[in-house]
Amino acid sequence: MPSATLYRKYRPERFSDVLGQEHIVRAISGALAQGALSHAYLFAGSRGTGKTSVARIIARELKCSVNDLYEIDAASNRGIDDVRELRESVRARPFDSPYKVYIIDEVHMLSTPAFNALLKTLEEPPEHTIFILATTELEKLPETVVSRCEVHTFKKPSRELLKQMALAVAKKEGRVIEPASAELIALLGDGSFRDTHGILQKVLSATSEKKIPHGEVEAITGAPKGVLVNEVFSAIAERNAARGLAAVARAAQANTDMRLFLHLVLERLRAGLLLRYAQDIAEEMKHDFTEEDFLLIETTAKNHDANLSSGVLKEFLDAYQKIRDYYIPEVAIEIALMKVVGDAPDKSASKTESKE
Repeated sequence: MPSATLYRKYRPERFSDVLGQEHIVRAISGALAQGALSHAYLFAGSRGTGKTSVARIIARELKCSVNDLYEIDAASNRGIDDVRELRESVRARPFDSPYKVYIIDEVHMLSTPAFNALLKTLEEPPEHTIFILATTELEKLPETVVSRCEVHTFKKPSRELLKQMALAVAKKEGRVIEPASAELIALLGDGSFRDTHGILQKVLSATSEKKIPHGEVEAITGAPKGVLVNEVFSAIAERNAARGLAAVARAAQANTDMRLFLHLVLERLRAGLLLRYAQDIAEEMKHDFTEEDFLLIETTAKNHDANLSSGVLKEFLDAYQKIRDYYIPEVAIEIALMKVVGDAPDKSASKTESKE
């Protein structure tokens, strides 16, 4: 089992540890090296992208001790009295550091009076104070606050980056997962380092096996079964609506997240279409799937009678966009299936009738 919470254990400690935010690391580390500090930074970006980690690294680089580092959760300390207390604290000199650093997380949660009080402090901060504000909802901040900060936007990490991180962390923990399993964990992580670490933690904690099979990872994470995803992919390729609808029904009966299920179907459709037109990318692409899954995709791509086209892909992309609007999510997949394969028998029948 992992010896500690993975997200905390592998939280970046230095700028060189930060993944996927090179533009921010370059700007801030360069400013620190030149002593060109801003009195207030604003870090914006979705959850789990490293905002708080980078804020702590800045404090560490400024040689800010525990006594002079203040981390405030604005969701719990959002009133004007809390900000007034902060303003009083700001005036005092640091205990044993060159700077006092205030990290205010979820700053968009502050009340309007609290923002107004904070604005006064941001306008004329003491020289020994650095503010680092963090938010997942930049649009909720008053422009007057934003304009007084140096703004840095954190990017969502790519799935490839999360995949490589999952493989590396598993290895450091003395475990082995397949690249396809890391791909699935990264997909479930949904652009968040923290969530990806959490899902990997769940996998490593659930079994004592050193090498964890892909099927085990699917079962532990509750991800859709690959065999049902492959059934739908094959049904589309073969123009077999009944087969595809049966697989969707079985997935729904298993309480599968149908949006994730459709996402995995889309991955296979896209891969099959790309392989049909660019066989030379096969080696690079094969690491995203299990050996069995990739063999099915590659074989289907080589079959020019298979129902793989940009039109088919677009139909399922449209279904993916709309699936959240459906009271019964699987209906979106069923409609797309019937659209791309359901007319085939009728067309055949009409051709036969015309010949007669």
